[in-house]
Amino acid sequence: MIPAAFEYIRADSADAALAALAEHGDEAKLLAGGHSLIPLMRFRLARPEVIVDVGRVDDLKYINDAGDHLAIGALTRHSDVETSDLVKAEAPLLSAATSYVGDPQVRHRGTIGGSVAHGDPASDIPSVLLAFRATLIAQGPGGTREIPVDDFFQGFLETDLAPDEILTEIRLPKAAGAGWSFQKFNRRAQDWAIVGVSALVQNGTAGIGLVNMDSTPVRAAAAEAAVASGASPAEAAESAAIGCEPTSDLNASVEYRQHLARVLTRRALEEATA
Repeated sequence: MIPAAFEYIRADSADAALAALAEHGDEAKLLAGGHSLIPLMRFRLARPEVIVDVGRVDDLKYINDAGDHLAIGALTRHSDVETSDLVKAEAPLLSAATSYVGDPQVRHRGTIGGSVAHGDPASDIPSVLLAFRATLIAQGPGGTREIPVDDFFQGFLETDLAPDEILTEIRLPKAAGAGWSFQKFNRRAQDWAIVGVSALVQNGTAGIGLVNMDSTPVRAAAAEAAVASGASPAEAAESAAIGCEPTSDLNASVEYRQHLARVLTRRALEEATA
């Protein structure tokens, strides 16, 4: 289908994008790589009256060493995250998971911020941020604020970002030397995950983010607690689906998704602790 008519504004800075959002309010949507928003517009599931294109705001394209964490600009392309030597050294889980995002075309256009701000529970990258207990930086008329990742995803395709805010940066604690694993089950390469798992294990604790196991990106909190109490990977994985409310669709029933969450969490924890 063809998207509904809209006004197009190209912003050349974060401030210009914020000004456009302030002027048009809920009628406006930000466009970065377009791989999250455009499909919704084509099916008329999203009908913004104004598109604010931030794809050329180069100030938000970076991967920096910020001491105890990596600072990644929201408009950094997936391909740059995937191939970054700094990410591979300090957050290899993110590099590995990013390599599963779509195909090379998608990764060369799509942005990490666009993927996260979309809030899709079937997206791979939010699970990584949950595993890392990342912090997201939002900028709005009142300045900037830090949002813990556990507070960011609010509902299906809904986040804590206000209509007049933009996501500017993602901060990941450094995890060089930590055990990690990314597991993704899908029917075909490049498909959305039927279920996926990001696991990060260090100092006897685990961060476990799940893909497509609830209406929002969600962590396997019960499995994390089991690891912290000394449970084996197999024992901890048995509680991976506790507290999750996956949906049933053409790809999988609720019961099958729960089964996959347990199996993939076991595999992820075994690999991360090997």
